[in-house]
Amino acid sequence: MATNQAPPAACKITVPTSPSAVIHTATVSAPTNIACIKYWGKASSQYNAPINDSLSLTLDQSDLRAVTTASASSSFTQDKLWLNGKEVDLKSNASTWKRFRACVDGVRACAGPKLDPHNNNTILVDNEEWKSMHVHIASYNTFPTAAGLASSAAGYAALVASLVQLFHATESYPGQFSTIARQGSGSACRSLYGGFVAWRSGGKLADWSDSRAEQIVDEHYWKDIRALILVVSDKQKDTSSTAGMENSVATSQLLKYRASTVVPSRMEQIEQAIHDKDFETFAKLTMMDSNQFHATCMDTYPPIFYMNDVSKSIVSMIHAYNEWAGEIRAAYTFDAGPNAVLYTLEVYEVELLALVLRYYPEVGDGYVNNDEKRLEAAAFELDGGLVEAVEKRCRVRDGGDVKMVYCTKGGPGPQTLEDGCSLFEFVSE
Repeated sequence: MATNQAPPAACKITVPTSPSAVIHTATVSAPTNIACIKYWGKASSQYNAPINDSLSLTLDQSDLRAVTTASASSSFTQDKLWLNGKEVDLKSNASTWKRFRACVDGVRACAGPKLDPHNNNTILVDNEEWKSMHVHIASYNTFPTAAGLASSAAGYAALVASLVQLFHATESYPGQFSTIARQGSGSACRSLYGGFVAWRSGGKLADWSDSRAEQIVDEHYWKDIRALILVVSDKQKDTSSTAGMENSVATSQLLKYRASTVVPSRMEQIEQAIHDKDFETFAKLTMMDSNQFHATCMDTYPPIFYMNDVSKSIVSMIHAYNEWAGEIRAAYTFDAGPNAVLYTLEVYEVELLALVLRYYPEVGDGYVNNDEKRLEAAAFELDGGLVEAVEKRCRVRDGGDVKMVYCTKGGPGPQTLEDGCSLFEFVSE
């Protein structure tokens, strides 16, 4: 769960206001999620709706999260946005402006009255007053942006969740807020819930309001699921997800077959595996779907390469590990980037981390986010047969091939933070 800690000084925004200004604020943190069944391709660009269902695990926010403060006041003269401490010129980028507006206006349409906490019969702000106020939004990520770790999912989920708190908004149907987050970033809809979450593609309704997220099980259901995130690159990817999807939809025959035939069956199988806590089936489907997603990228013209040689070596290591064990103990998945997410069970977490540290040696302090796990893994003696099996497929990697390793697990959806975590400091002029 996210901790209520003060934001980095570089992300704190000082905003001059008049002494009489009344400013309403809300601060939330939101998680990233990593898809096991991938979303790739839009059925509707207008509504940012997908061509197929998808499913993901929402990750714990202790290390990977976006934090957003949303504020509104009648004293603000325009809407403003700051990312990681820097103001964004919203109107210079049509796509960013469209996404921002969809989220702000979508949540504001669901706004409710703000009541006096000391007297619920007194309305401090009514629905019409919210409509007349401009907003100031500040957000920061605690992990690499645009490197294939679903930073946009966490960011837009945090934006929507903070606006929901700010405007005291309520849904008129289940999952409505996820349909709003989807218009900011598709996979953001899944980050509004904890645990395993499905995104139903929808398309039966003209406004695509049936394209929404649905929680399969919460973060407490399958408690021993663990994830290791291997950051192979913290650089922005060469081909954005949006551009990649457009090219794939236009040129890939495999993508069409995948969406119509493969994914519906996989969704049924993986949801059942999750309910049954059947790791073998869950892991196999996760790896197969990751492979097919990247095959779809290769089938795109011109082809898209998100994985690199280090990524491929991690795939080989995991298959060697599972073959040695005689069972599937770990699964890999790669989103639109070279970074690997390895799913495993708690009982094998230290063994898997020890394997990772042997073939992708530590570089500098803080290489592993969890020092206790790092020490356990360093002291763990790998079976000689496992070492031999892996070395037949993988050379010992050079230090630096992996930049950092996160040890994490499933976690909850957005969390409301205390006032001391606000990214804004409003000072009277």
